[in-house]
Amino acid sequence: MTGSTRSPLSRAQATEAVPDPWRVIGYKLQAAYRTGSMVRGLEFITKIVDAAEAANHHPDIDLRYGSVHLVLTTHSAHQLTEADVALANRIAGIAIEMGLETFPEPAGQFDVGIDAQDIEAIRPFWRAVLGYSDAVGDESVDLIDPAGRLPAVWFQQMDSPRPERNRVHFDLWVPHDEVHERLQAAITAGGQLLTDEYAPAWWVLADTEGNEICLCTWQERTD
Repeated sequence: MTGSTRSPLSRAQATEAVPDPWRVIGYKLQAAYRTGSMVRGLEFITKIVDAAEAANHHPDIDLRYGSVHLVLTTHSAHQLTEADVALANRIAGIAIEMGLETFPEPAGQFDVGIDAQDIEAIRPFWRAVLGYSDAVGDESVDLIDPAGRLPAVWFQQMDSPRPERNRVHFDLWVPHDEVHERLQAAITAGGQLLTDEYAPAWWVLADTEGNEICLCTWQERTD
């Protein structure tokens, strides 16, 4: 890669430039490693922090008893950059040096979608009741948890009332190479595919009572 280490990358470019287990989920790079113990996880994190300080670029890190979960994005650019890819590759190298296994389950990300006819009228309520902040500069969502732990919220404009359907649904971002397996598992478990009109960006599914969820990938979206 050439140019500044913070040069923007499309999600397709980022996908091609990172090793397993790193995946583009939504607008971020995510990965998880099995450490076996919290002490081993802390050792891994210490090495990651050293690499992050050297690069002046820092991931979000979640330390669990037997695993470490990582998220990378360039917040100042509101997208992925070469800095994210470079650090993901460095972290993957550290994991190999330590003999760590990748976490067996694929990464994912939940967002909550709310249909509304008057978005500006309902936005203050949801911001207040959740204790969220406006997602300034991020066009993919509307409200975010200031601590970065809870799902983001976005509002979908309704043209007319739809009282016959649930107006709150989940968006589950999954790896693009895992989505078809997840889709089939959901259908096998009794779900129904409502539409694949927007695939591979997203598929709309529902349970037997009509509660909806969208399975989303980064593919065929505007970066």
